[in-house]
Amino acid sequence: MKSSRYFVLSWTLATIACVCAFVVHLALRGRTLSLGYELGRARAEQAHLREVKRVLELEKASYETPERVEIVARTLLGMEPPPPERIVTVGGASHGTVAKAP
Repeated sequence: MKSSRYFVLSWTLATIACVCAFVVHLALRGRTLSLGYELGRARAEQAHLREVKRVLELEKASYETPERVEIVARTLLGMEPPPPERIVTVGGASHGTVAKAP
């Protein structure tokens, strides 16, 4: 009688322990899958941002060329070269030359 109670108690505890271990395993597996999907989305976003950065760097390089600056100044801003009477010489530079900064 005592041994059958001990067996039932042991069996019940073993079953509860197995169920708990299985539930923990399922929870960890679900979390692992969730993190995997999150990592995939983050990598896709990273690849997209790298492509955007590459395109923006190319665009930046095109804006830094003197030809591009002149085109933008003339077309978008309506700028023209100043007439000779508006040019002011600084520090003894001759008319029509540009003094370079050190």
